[in-house]
This record gives sequence, structure tokens and C-alpha cells, in this order.
Amino acid sequence: MNANALPTDELRNVGIVAVLLALAPLPVMGSSYYESILAHLVVVAMFAVALNIVFGQTDQLFLFMGGLAGIGGYGTALIADSVGVSAWITVPIAALVAGLIGLAVSWVSAKRKFTVVLISILTLNLQIVLTEVFVGARDLTGGSTGFPYEYFSLGAIAGPAGVGEKIVLYYVMLALLVALLVLYVWLVNSKFGVAFAAIREDETAAASIGIDVVRYKVIAGFVAAFVFGLVGAFYARESAYILPSAFSFLTVDVLVLIVLIVGGLRTTLGPVVGAGIVVAIEEILVTTFTDWRSPIFGLLLIFLFLYFRSGVVPVLGDLASRALDEVGGSEKHTAEETTPEETASEEPAE
Repeated sequence: MNANALPTDELRNVGIVAVLLALAPLPVMGSSYYESILAHLVVVAMFAVALNIVFGQTDQLFLFMGGLAGIGGYGTALIADSVGVSAWITVPIAALVAGLIGLAVSWVSAKRKFTVVLISILTLNLQIVLTEVFVGARDLTGGSTGFPYEYFSLGAIAGPAGVGEKIVLYYVMLALLVALLVLYVWLVNSKFGVAFAAIREDETAAASIGIDVVRYKVIAGFVAAFVFGLVGAFYARESAYILPSAFSFLTVDVLVLIVLIVGGLRTTLGPVVGAGIVVAIEEILVTTFTDWRSPIFGLLLIFLFLYFRSGVVPVLGDLASRALDEVGGSEKHTAEETTPEETASEEPAE
């Protein structure tokens, strides 16, 4: 396969998902509840795409996703307030800070040849530290009480369009999700994807054929951390209020890891499908089985892990391929079958 060519089938699938998600709010337009659910789905899917880059492609299990997202969320607000500029200008700055932290973690881990377990332990400790900073720096973050997140004003678009700012924010985040999916497809099918695959299989062998293991791991760590920081600001804006608990390990990291595994690790649409399944299950349980939400949610996840161990997207892809093969095989078999009478009738008369 040409590493520089983007597969049209994957881009087509991304386009289909983009259209479906673009049409999803139309039947419930004006319902703040359903618009919030869809926005949450898109945010979680973006987090999962970032994790798919760093963990799915290079086996670097970042367990401080919430902390990186918090840096993006808090950093965007604090820089905007202190400098007096729009949050649209400060969000890439805060995301860059998060990206540099991810770069440093990947560089140290690659240099020290940390295994996936050691990386997860290191980043989990960083997550704890960052959570304590968000709570302890009360003068800056508001501590455990937080503050309203009134940034990314979209009134200039929402007013003339006659819609609420929430739905405009949804489409902005959807555009960002589509861009991230295209970025993922490009990464995987470029020289970076080839290097990632070689590193994932055997770092020593990859280094022996000239692949700079440290460089490629650092690139994956920076890109993923930058995305976490970038999405973290929109995550806070979607909630309209920023709290340290919103960026905790259980709130972000566990959820995103489950979403990616359920959808399918190292697949383009796994983050979106996984986010749709997990968010839908959560909302159904909240409205129907409130008191039994946690145990039922756990049982459903166990079921998904047992019967979709490689993820829902790969399993469905295999089933579709088998079905097409069976249909093609049966048609070929039917075409090849001819009876003696049919053969005789087809022979020209002398």
C-alpha cells in the first residue's frame, strides 16, 4: 500500500459519519437536553481519537487525559482574562502547553524505555498532581467551586441564524472532530503510520532499520496531548461551568479508555462508535434505572468486552466481509452450475 495515499473508503466513512452527526440535531432542534447529549458525544469521541493516536498507535497509555484537558480548559480562560483577548486566540496557546507536557512525558518514557505499564503509572501520578493543583490553586481556578465558563462567544453566528449558541457550538465541535478523524487517517497512512506500526511490533527491530523510536513517540505524544488540551476548552464551554471534578481520572480517563476499547482500538471510526454506544447506555440508564445505573453499566461493559473483544467496529467489519464473501461465493457457484440439459440446449444444432 502506498503510505502517502489516503484510502478513499476510510474517507468515505468519515464523510458518512459527518453527515449523520450533522443531521442528528435537526429532529430535536431547540431541545437543550438532547443538544447537550450530542455535544457530549462529540467531545468524548475527540478525546478517544487523541488516545487512539498515542496509545493505539505507539502503546503509550496516557492516564492523565483529564489533567491535559484541564490545562487546556483552565489555561484558555486564565490567559484570556489576564491578557484581555478572545478565548479563540488563547485556546491554541493553552493546547500548546498541554502538548509540550505530553512531549516531555513521551521523551522521558522513550529515552528510559518505559513499558506501557510504567507509562500508565507515571501519567496516573501526573493526573493526581494536576487534579490537586486545580483544586489547590483557588485564587486562579476557583478551587472546588469553579467558575462559569463564558468563553467562545458565538452570538454573532447564532443571532442571525436564529438558533441557540449551544447548537452552533455543537457544529463547531463536529467540524473539529471531522478534522481530527481526517488527521488520524493521514497519520496512519503516511510514513508516520508505518513507523508507528514498526515501533508497536518491536522497538528494537524498528531502531535497527533506522526508525528513530524516540522521535516518533514524541510526535505521537505531542499531537495527542495538544488535542486533549484543545478539546478540554470546548469540554468546559459545553458544560458552561468549569470544575476540577470534571477533569478527574474517573470522569475523563476511565470513560475515554472504555469508549476506545468498546469502539475498536486502532480503527478510524472506533472512537465515534464507542462514544455513541457508551453515551447512549449512560443516558438510558440515567433516565430508566437511576438507582441501578452503575452495576447495570458495568454488566453491559463486561458483555461488550466478552463478545466484542477487538471492538465493535472490527467485529462488524468482519461480519460484513463474511456476508459479502458468502453472497459473492454463492453467486459464483450458481453461475458455474449448469445441468446436462442446459449444456445440450446451448450446443448449436448441426
